[in-house]
Amino acid sequence: MPVIDSLRRFLPAPTAAAIAVLAGACVVPPPEDSSDSWNAVREETLPALPAPDVLPLTRQGRYTLVELAPEAAQRDLMRQLVEISIPSSLEATVGETLHHLLRQSGYRLCDSPDAALAALPLPAAHRRLGPMTLSDALLTLAGPAWKLSVDDFSRQVCLTRRAPEVSETPPDANATDWRGQP
Repeated sequence: MPVIDSLRRFLPAPTAAAIAVLAGACVVPPPEDSSDSWNAVREETLPALPAPDVLPLTRQGRYTLVELAPEAAQRDLMRQLVEISIPSSLEATVGETLHHLLRQSGYRLCDSPDAALAALPLPAAHRRLGPMTLSDALLTLAGPAWKLSVDDFSRQVCLTRRAPEVSETPPDANATDWRGQP
């Protein structure tokens, strides 16, 4: 009992004896022969789990695992996050801001943008946009009267006017305004 002898040098006799008794109680008995039948029953009753898809991962640093796959914004460039800030000292137009927004996105404005939209002054509310997706930023700058169309082959973005909505019901001749006057 070399362990107990070494414990006697450092610990009093009752403490060493208690540690030896507790350490002896931690011995695990050998498995019984009936464990094979229990595993067979267990395998029959549990449903088979689907095999997990293997994700290619790499370790980056000590505690970080990185998935080796492109992000959603890298697959679909219109989902990339953008943020712009136009100083109020510049007299910017909507067209200039659209070009500025698309500069680093991988897209360009189509060759024939509508001059009416491009010449409009940039509203103060649009001087700072984001973070938001590129498609949301383009639609915000253009407004609800414009429709966004994207040509992924040539990476062009076009804004076209929406068709005016036609009312199904004709205006009522007896209708009054908010003051109650016809």
